[in-house]
Amino acid sequence: MSEVLQCKIEMKVRFHECDPLQIVWHGNYFKYFEEGREDFCKKNGISYLDAKRNGFATPIVKTQCEHKLPLKYADEFEVETRFINSEAAKMIFQYKIFSSGKLICTGETTQVFTDKKSELVLNNPPFFLDWKKKMGLIK
Repeated sequence: MSEVLQCKIEMKVRFHECDPLQIVWHGNYFKYFEEGREDFCKKNGISYLDAKRNGFATPIVKTQCEHKLPLKYADEFEVETRFINSEAAKMIFQYKIFSSGKLICTGETTQVFTDKKSELVLNNPPFFLDWKKKMGLIK
């Protein structure tokens, strides 16, 4: 097994992401997770477009977010995204958001593979297995 696959992206809270108290609305944390996930996937060669080119979609089937501290308007923060390897035909990502060295929230998403008919794929697609081999996650 290789090292942990993760990446970090820096962001800043925008005005439209906040409620009237200038605190980030809770649903926006999932958007921050998506930014982190897209960044991870692009940097590691497993983007949504890669899946689409191979005839698959990767819908999210599970989300989780645990809030520790609030982000506020103009806060700068970092999204840490980590890929969790699984033998099952799914992609699991874990997230941590930090601001000024403090843990703001943690989260996790699970995505599965569907084919062109939007039917669930129970076996890992060949392109995904090839990616896992390239990344040292399987032999």
